[in-house]
Amino acid sequence: MADSSDSISIDMETISLGAKEYLVKTRCGMVSVAVFGDQDKPALVTYPDLALNHISCFQGLFFSPEVNSFLLHNFCIYHISPPGHEVGAAPIGSDDLMPSVDDLADQVLEVLNFFGLGAVMCMGVTAGAYVLTLFAMKYRQRVLGLILVSPLCRAPSWTEWLLNKVMSNLLYFYGMCGVVKELLLKRYFSQLLDERQSINVQQFLEAMNGRRDLSEGLRKLHCRSLIFVGENSPFHSEALHMTSKLDRRYSALVEVQACGSIVTEEQPHAMLIPLEYFLMGFGLYRSTLSVSRRSPLSPTCISPELLSPESMGLKLKPIKTRIS
Repeated sequence: MADSSDSISIDMETISLGAKEYLVKTRCGMVSVAVFGDQDKPALVTYPDLALNHISCFQGLFFSPEVNSFLLHNFCIYHISPPGHEVGAAPIGSDDLMPSVDDLADQVLEVLNFFGLGAVMCMGVTAGAYVLTLFAMKYRQRVLGLILVSPLCRAPSWTEWLLNKVMSNLLYFYGMCGVVKELLLKRYFSQLLDERQSINVQQFLEAMNGRRDLSEGLRKLHCRSLIFVGENSPFHSEALHMTSKLDRRYSALVEVQACGSIVTEEQPHAMLIPLEYFLMGFGLYRSTLSVSRRSPLSPTCISPELLSPESMGLKLKPIKTRIS
């Protein structure tokens, strides 16, 4: 369990719903973790995209009544914010260590150890999806499954690298200016950009700009994976590439029509049925569903419905699905 000497517990005033926020001390600085639900339940760990936190990245999904009741029925939610991305965060000091993507993945492990968690379910969006995928590759025994939204797995292209460098320089010299907001809004839609400290966003951006290609290691990643991507996402081709590299026995892709990168905010209702089928394979389900219980610790226990395009297609219109 958490050691109170290494953390500060803060009551969440904004969109609390019974959440507690912990500041967890890690090797690379403090990390904010907002905890929702009963900590005796299995853990679902989330990680947001660049310049977002659990409120701006996941509130659409968790405020959807059906999705919220389904997930909270089965899980305690641990929302990890990238360093300095939590609500009300102060600017990261210039003397603080700038984390790499490996440091960010290692921080996830430190958070799990702090709360005394074993193997967990992971949900990440774009940059957060990369961090959690890297975490799963480094610490396979600590991940039951991956739920990834508009994920990245390759090193940045020259175009992305250059664009990120431009954004990084603008953030350093001018803060969260209009040009940076416009560039980020092309990546996703968010109304909360004013709340992010520019230096904190810059550090996460620099970490992601230095990421390496994970493609070759994905085939050996045998935890079950469910990938969502909007058909209009600038990372659509990245999601298709990642799906092609994953073991088809353990993965499935859901493409959501008329949607950008942040499916959790734009069309959270589209995630419900795929999530239900995916989690049923772990013996996790809503009390209204009459399915047999199976061990949540068995990652090879695959729900046949998850891999059935006919079944998913009928239930997900107008969402189209692809099987990896």
